[in-house]
Amino acid sequence: MVRQAALGLMVVAALAAAKPAYAQTTPKDEGIPVDNALVRSKCGSCHRADDKGRMTRISYRRATMENWERTIRRMVTLNHVALEPADARSILKYLADRQGLAPEEVRPIEFEAERRTIEYAYKADETTANLCSSCHSVSRVMSERRTKEEWDLLIAMHRGYYPLVDNQPLNGPQGFRRTRPIETEPGPDGRPPDNRHPVDRALEHLTKTYPLQTSEWSAWSAAMQPPKLAGRWAVVGSQLGKGAIYGQVTVAADAGAPDSFTTEIRYTVARTGESVSRSGKALVYTGYQWRGRGNDWREVLFVERDWKEMWGRWFSGAYDETGIDVKLTRLSSDPVVFGTSATALKRGSTGSTASSAQNVKIYGANLPATVRPEDIGLGQGVKVARVISARPEEIAIDVDVDASALIGARDVSVAGTVKPAVLVVYDRIDAVKVEPVAGMARVGGAVFPKQLQQFEAIGINNGPDGKLGTADDLNLGLVNVKWSLEEYPATFGDDDIQFVGKLDESGLFTPNVDGPNPKRSGNRNNVGDVWVVAELLDAPATPPAPGSPPSMSVQPLRGRAHLLVTVPLYMNWFTEDTKQ
Repeated sequence: MVRQAALGLMVVAALAAAKPAYAQTTPKDEGIPVDNALVRSKCGSCHRADDKGRMTRISYRRATMENWERTIRRMVTLNHVALEPADARSILKYLADRQGLAPEEVRPIEFEAERRTIEYAYKADETTANLCSSCHSVSRVMSERRTKEEWDLLIAMHRGYYPLVDNQPLNGPQGFRRTRPIETEPGPDGRPPDNRHPVDRALEHLTKTYPLQTSEWSAWSAAMQPPKLAGRWAVVGSQLGKGAIYGQVTVAADAGAPDSFTTEIRYTVARTGESVSRSGKALVYTGYQWRGRGNDWREVLFVERDWKEMWGRWFSGAYDETGIDVKLTRLSSDPVVFGTSATALKRGSTGSTASSAQNVKIYGANLPATVRPEDIGLGQGVKVARVISARPEEIAIDVDVDASALIGARDVSVAGTVKPAVLVVYDRIDAVKVEPVAGMARVGGAVFPKQLQQFEAIGINNGPDGKLGTADDLNLGLVNVKWSLEEYPATFGDDDIQFVGKLDESGLFTPNVDGPNPKRSGNRNNVGDVWVVAELLDAPATPPAPGSPPSMSVQPLRGRAHLLVTVPLYMNWFTEDTKQ
């Protein structure tokens, strides 16, 4: 490793010697002038400015706020740039605003900043996807725009710091350079074979697909202005394992700093009634990228151009996999219905019974403080028996559901405002679906951080056609289940269930510690595969299938998902951000 690092530094030094201060040779009309005195002062010793104010390397690149932040960190850690935190933040704000990406350029890859754990397939060019996604997400590459020379220099930097990438197979059969014999036969389309090195093919793709100058950026950089976001906002979201959340966010502008805001957030977990309140601060980059923080939670939101909607994700700074998908909508004085505490109502039951499913809370804003049962509509076959309480943000009611009510979705109307398809009427639960169907957790806690996995159980009704797995199936929302783990038999004498970790009563899986386990055969790590099983509670069991033996017992409704418990995330590109 020491020899490899030394070789990498020698290559980088050779590149620098070949092109003093990385002198640009790009066309005259390319490059973005830097007119910020702080940037020129702190960066100018290495990045020289020409007579038009264009600084080497810096002026020939655009990037998202997160990518500029990584660059600044690299300058401090590897090149020993002396920066006070306040100066670093000012430089980051300037570069993200003046040399960022347009909304249309970021929208397809917003999941990168939101820290979503998803599988993303880059289909535009297989070679580029194979070379880049071995070490980081392709969306990080898509978060950049550069000149041809800048893309070339970025590749040279990778080869300098990580010289093994030239010949070491990455996601595909080869590394940066071709290791297979030259092909002579034409391809299926009749064209001659492309025998260029993979890195040269990737360079051509990057240059054409992600150039410095684009029509999207030209339009946005001309139209961009500081967003006016102060006011009240409705927040509607969904958290895995907890369900829907409803509430309000009050945004106030910070007069002392442009594009800065303070927030007061209040929301309720609809299914349980849990209330959450927190305050925080946020900064908007490039006119539309909201980056906020409150307590241990972080906020990544996309501000729409009309300043009436924001959407994105709130997530835990310690565990990125724990988050809430949210949509914020600007509130006026008009009444608005957000949703209800119940996602499904069983027909043939009444509000006078002990079943809490028929006691419903309607969440919203500017709701009437005085409301009668007849002022609230829940659709055919559903009647409001009585109004328990009414407040501007919540109305509590008891409902009766007719035994002959049609199954299906229902709208909710209050005080002249309607929320479509808020809940469904059903007759029975036909199946239990566990999501995600394939989960992943990472052992940790001794050396590396753990990665948790939350599961949830959703009730399914077969719908009007009576068949499971068809378009008219009804999603009944979260249901009460008993959680357990079962062995996923992959090898003889499989014992994964004893070592991988624990599943709690809410469906949250916490993996075991990392490192070899002397209690396990072969001193192996605590990794493996298991089934996550959800067994429906408080519901009739499924009778045996027709023709089954008389001894066949009645089976409870169950659903299950596959869980892979794997090694720690050895290269966590975001760990340092949690300390800011």
